[in-house]
Amino acid sequence: MKSLFIGISQLTRDDSGQDLLEYAMLVALISLVSVVAVTNSGKAINTIFTSVATQLQAAAQAAGA
Repeated sequence: MKSLFIGISQLTRDDSGQDLLEYAMLVALISLVSVVAVTNSGKAINTIFTSVATQLQAAAQAAGA
């Protein structure tokens, strides 16, 4: 029974995998922020191009009429 308690206490003091977990969480956070930023940029660029296309169509129709 004593060896069980010693083993458990050694496991609670062992933090060798902690750094790897922190780096993995940091990479996941950076990836999430990057995906959100690229998605929002894509939506903004799509809005700009749609506006330009609409204005060009209106100018072409006005010139042809």
